[in-house]
Amino acid sequence: MIHELRVRDLATIADVTLSLGTGLNVLTGETGAGKSMLVDALSLLLGERAASGAVRPGAGKSIVEGAFEGLDAGMRRRLEELGLDAEDGRIVVRREVSAEGRSRAWVNGSPTTAAVLSQLGAVLVDLHGQHETQSLLHPEAQRDILDAFADADGERRAVAEAWHALAALREEEAGLAARRDEVRRRADYLRHVVGEIDLARLKPGEDEQLKVEAARLTQAGALAEHAQAISDLLEEGESNALSAVSGVDRHLAALERTDPETSTWRELLDAAYANLSELARLAADYAGEVQEDPARLAEIESRRDTLFRLTQKYGATLDEVLRTREESAAELDLLDTADTDLKAIAARRVAAEGALASAADALTAKRKAACDRLARGVNRLLPQLGLPGGRLGVQLAPLAEPGAQGQESVTFVVQLNVGLDAKPLAKVASGGELSRLMLALKVVLARHDAVPTLVFDEVDQGIGGEVGAQVGSALAEVAARHQVLVITHLPQIAARADHHLVVSKQPRGGIATSDVQAIHGEDRVQEIARMLGDSEGDAARRHAMALLGGAPGASTAAAGAKTRRPRGAAGGD
Repeated sequence: MIHELRVRDLATIADVTLSLGTGLNVLTGETGAGKSMLVDALSLLLGERAASGAVRPGAGKSIVEGAFEGLDAGMRRRLEELGLDAEDGRIVVRREVSAEGRSRAWVNGSPTTAAVLSQLGAVLVDLHGQHETQSLLHPEAQRDILDAFADADGERRAVAEAWHALAALREEEAGLAARRDEVRRRADYLRHVVGEIDLARLKPGEDEQLKVEAARLTQAGALAEHAQAISDLLEEGESNALSAVSGVDRHLAALERTDPETSTWRELLDAAYANLSELARLAADYAGEVQEDPARLAEIESRRDTLFRLTQKYGATLDEVLRTREESAAELDLLDTADTDLKAIAARRVAAEGALASAADALTAKRKAACDRLARGVNRLLPQLGLPGGRLGVQLAPLAEPGAQGQESVTFVVQLNVGLDAKPLAKVASGGELSRLMLALKVVLARHDAVPTLVFDEVDQGIGGEVGAQVGSALAEVAARHQVLVITHLPQIAARADHHLVVSKQPRGGIATSDVQAIHGEDRVQEIARMLGDSEGDAARRHAMALLGGAPGASTAAAGAKTRRPRGAAGGD
């Protein structure tokens, strides 16, 4: 439930804190005092689009904070699905809107988005404002209400799972069929690709090897000349390198005889002689082997041309050409296996269609069984709520094929006056009528609705007298299982409150400013007398005390009020 709501610098509100409790919380006050602004603040806190114009004049930003407590294990699991952690069954939500219209939000101190707040709001609060977009008007909300009443959560999940499984198989089947058909169209080309590449008998790295060999053959004369020169410089003539090394050997031997420490140089000299000898041999062999071979060069250039054409057509490198060959062959293999695979998928699809139909039938059965019971429960309440000619009906219309939500649409139809045709709820209900219809549904659904807090703004529009008392009784019945916050002008409803808050508005610093205070005892008698039309009149006060005395849990407050003198009105300007 909402434990506390704090609003700062929002329109006429400077800094207000609402402490709410379990049961029925009632918000009263003069028209224009700012009651609905508090509901707007709650909407903002739970993801409503932020408007910069709502920031109080002279303030840089509006801030709304809400503490939600007493979340049970089921609620915590739903919050965890949103990536939120309800620490000890408690979360704190904060929303800021700057004067420029920028919005920021946090849950338990961690930044979040308005989209997450909207999802969070759907879990925590069911808000029914006179000027809000009413969820009851949407077919999906009507379907959800019927399914909640029918205890059809399990059937709904089964249908959704069966539908998603079937959709995945249909997608797999369509994808495979499309690929098969595409391969059929390209089969001749693919066979040509595989055949041409296979005919070339490619070897990985072959192109680089041929490039090196072609360069060697093209420059064979020059290469042989250079290699022979190396061999000659090392071995031929009196001043060749190996002879010089031999001279070094003689001088080193003389050094060793006189200075034995120079013997460590011997290893270096021996290594140099061995390396130069090996180099001379290799150069001589290379010079003898390298020779011009026009026939081999022509063969290599022809092969390189073949490889070049393949890389131009099928990939920048031989590896890519070979990969193209494998991919083309794999596509051709699909022609051999696709029909068999499609038959297997089709068999699974038929089974999945049967599973979906079975799950949808089970959901339909629950919905059909609940339709009349839901309508009867609501219709018993409508006359008491100021809709004497009101009749609600629930219609199921078959869909062309089952979907993720079942095999029928759900539509609430309503007859608001005797003799009129029943029409879809979205086309006939006014705001006040819609609020009372929702109230009747909430009474009937009280045992099924998982949302812990319900908010009603001006549910009493256009009613009074005994009907107002019945509305108050209905709200109290819902409040036995939920936290309920009601904005009302009816004393019959205010008298049923477990927690009564009054909104007043007075100028402050030249700006109209709304305040809220919780009232008890004499102050509550005074406020209800004001709502009756005369806060100072004895008759109104007696009537107020009678209303309070007739409300469960209110007798003590009314009795205590008899011994106190009237004070000024608690709310309104």
